[in-house]
Amino acid sequence: MSGLNLNPNLANADDFYASLLAAHEGLSKAESDALNARLILILANHIGDRGILSEAMEAARLQRSETPS
Repeated sequence: MSGLNLNPNLANADDFYASLLAAHEGLSKAESDALNARLILILANHIGDRGILSEAMEAARLQRSETPS
């Protein structure tokens, strides 16, 4: 694999985002957190490359630190 792709790469991203929000509709915070955790593990399994997953975790941590409070 060639590394983590951080460029826009999702067709119909707005539709995906709407579907993601709909999946959380009516859930409690705990249920929503659990859904996110399951989704992350399912997608991590699909990716299946520990190096890419490590890069993604690091990118997510860096983006968090760049977000103004």
